[in-house]
Amino acid sequence: MSFRNLPSMKPAIIISGFAGSGKSTLAKRLAEKLGARYVCGGDVLKEIAREEGYNVTENWWDTKEGIEFLKKRASNHEYDRKLDAKLMKIADEGNCVITSWALPWIYKGRAIKIWLHASQEERAKRIAKRDKIPEEEARKIVRQRDKENIELYRKIYGFDLGKDLSVFDLVVDTDGKNENEVEKNVLDFLKKVLNFEG
Repeated sequence: MSFRNLPSMKPAIIISGFAGSGKSTLAKRLAEKLGARYVCGGDVLKEIAREEGYNVTENWWDTKEGIEFLKKRASNHEYDRKLDAKLMKIADEGNCVITSWALPWIYKGRAIKIWLHASQEERAKRIAKRDKIPEEEARKIVRQRDKENIELYRKIYGFDLGKDLSVFDLVVDTDGKNENEVEKNVLDFLKKVLNFEG
């Protein structure tokens, strides 16, 4: 299965959801299955942080330094405007799968927008397992990141992250679902809306 089978239809696919919802995992798998480019909004933001002199690591956002950068970013919206401008240019090119918090609300080009829902408890369990930290610590991280991100995008763009989901073509509840089940749900949807076999 590949977008290559659809020469005239190669839209960007934008995956969004709160931290720990499974955005990156799904986006990587979709990109591989569809022969599309994978672009992680967080990776682009990390590059901006590196330019600022930070020592960025794999799970950097959940570290003390990563949280400090997010606080700095909250007071300087140019970081996000620069990030989102780069991501929108990539989306314009199509044939890509992008993870982003802001793009579903601000990007007006041709794209399929997917929201992954997961409860705070479920997301904390996933982050605890991924980062090998106690669940209570992961809960605090999830609550803090949710609060900061909601406030950030309200200030910059005026939308409530995770509240108004009408901008999405598909909303998937990932609680109780494994990676394969989530991927199948999304691929089944894409086959219908893009009218192709795979």
